[in-house]
Amino acid sequence: MTRFCSTLLHSRAGLAGFVLLAVFVAGAALAPWLHLPDPTAIGLRTRLSPPDWIGFHPLGTDPLGRDVLSRLAFGGRTTLAVALTAVVLGAVLGTAIGIIAGFLGGGIDRVLMRVVDIQLAFPLMMLALLVVAVLGPSIGNVIVVLAVTSWNRYARIIRAQVLSLREREFVLSARAIGASSPWIMVHHILPNVATPALVVATLELARIIVMIAALSFLGLGVQPPDPDWGQMLAEGRLYISSAWWVVTFPGLAIVLTVLGVNLFGDWLRDYLDPKTRSNR
Repeated sequence: MTRFCSTLLHSRAGLAGFVLLAVFVAGAALAPWLHLPDPTAIGLRTRLSPPDWIGFHPLGTDPLGRDVLSRLAFGGRTTLAVALTAVVLGAVLGTAIGIIAGFLGGGIDRVLMRVVDIQLAFPLMMLALLVVAVLGPSIGNVIVVLAVTSWNRYARIIRAQVLSLREREFVLSARAIGASSPWIMVHHILPNVATPALVVATLELARIIVMIAALSFLGLGVQPPDPDWGQMLAEGRLYISSAWWVVTFPGLAIVLTVLGVNLFGDWLRDYLDPKTRSNR
């Protein structure tokens, strides 16, 4: 842990990404305890109030008079919770399929990889729109769609790792003493592919945050009255010229969160790379 912190502090990009990510995660996690206004409370008398940095609405209000700062904080809870859940489900599914395909090989490998190739042939956003349109817009359906459209990335990378690991001495030794394939996959293969899976999950988080915002912007993601960054962009797009703060702040939240995830993910990839660590 000491080496992790020390290395992070010496990386400007990695530290900047960590700080950005920590700010938004902390803001979302602590939103219920920050004594913010109700994010769904409508106040038509104060609609489209400009930012008042020392007043009751520091980031202004939206077309329905709802506090923008409060909706950003609570919308972050929704966006990040959905994104993290989808990433975890996609990582678990993709890693399991990658390990099975790479370790067992043969017909199972060919079938699973053809499924991956077929899914990769479809534009992910189009596939997500189709599935959500059929199943109906809801948080649960969005999570399922995002997990189903992201597992293939893990599967291909993990499979490539397993193809080399299954010929290593520790796997051959486990086979020689009579260990079963499931036991070897869980106790020997999985710990050795956890690091690349973690790196992929970190970078995949940024893409999924953007997809959540896009689905909500189109009305197929998080549904009102629950706040969401993409939904806030959609509601304020007609007021760009007259009330810039309505779309600027949720747009900045998306951009800065994705930037933070990408910067931290790039640093984490380099940190966990044995070749990079050996040169430090």
